[in-house]
Amino acid sequence: MTSLPVLGAAMTLDDVEIHRDWLFERQRDLELQSFVDARVLSGDWTPLAARARKLLDGHRGRLGIHGPFWGLTIASSDPEVRDVVSRRHVQGIEVCAAIGATQMVVHSPYTTWSYNNLDNNPSDREKIIECCHLTLRDAVKRAEDIGCTLVIENIEDKDPHIRVGLADSFGSAAVAVSLDTGHAYYAHGSTGAPPVDYYVHAAGNRLQHVHLQDGDGYADRHWSLGEGTIRWRAVFAALAKLESNPRLIIEIKDKAKIPASAAYLASLGIAE
Repeated sequence: MTSLPVLGAAMTLDDVEIHRDWLFERQRDLELQSFVDARVLSGDWTPLAARARKLLDGHRGRLGIHGPFWGLTIASSDPEVRDVVSRRHVQGIEVCAAIGATQMVVHSPYTTWSYNNLDNNPSDREKIIECCHLTLRDAVKRAEDIGCTLVIENIEDKDPHIRVGLADSFGSAAVAVSLDTGHAYYAHGSTGAPPVDYYVHAAGNRLQHVHLQDGDGYADRHWSLGEGTIRWRAVFAALAKLESNPRLIIEIKDKAKIPASAAYLASLGIAE
């Protein structure tokens, strides 16, 4: 019996129709990305939720969604903007409640600009955390009620530890850490951040979710695994040291290549 981690994937409901057999064969973890758009969340999304429940009947892998993020920041200091962002994240958690999802991906507020300026002005570090708490407090409370976890994904984060500190600041099991390998590799190649495996070590057992995508360190490529130059053996050696069993979610642009991405890591002997 193999002890290699079983890979999951991120996709829309349309993609689930195509890859359903691949998902069900190994009961792979799934991240649905059909609920990120504000127009979906503010409209009647119940038919989409019903479709998800029907398509996933019999699915025993762990289910999550990608939360809303387009045009949103969880660290806005403008109360009116914050109200909108807060509402969007609560709407996302309500989707989780409706379809039985136990995880929602949230985008980090930290940027390369903030990395160089957090200590340039008094209390800026604390202000970002305070604004994030004001934005997410209702979503976190609702997530606690339904047994869901918000996982904070690195976007431009140059410091692999800062997002972990933000998650810890909530003092809640409903807030944890996500890692996007392509984002970390971009930060490494373009902004001087540490290598991708360092992000794994920094998160430790706070890491509960990973987006697996390949790239070249220049942009957010979302290439199929093996098409870029990420050091996958180093990444998975770091993951193997964890006890948190993070969801390993293939997140690539060309969904037709999801099985090939999994096959590539299987050929390296590090996942299946």
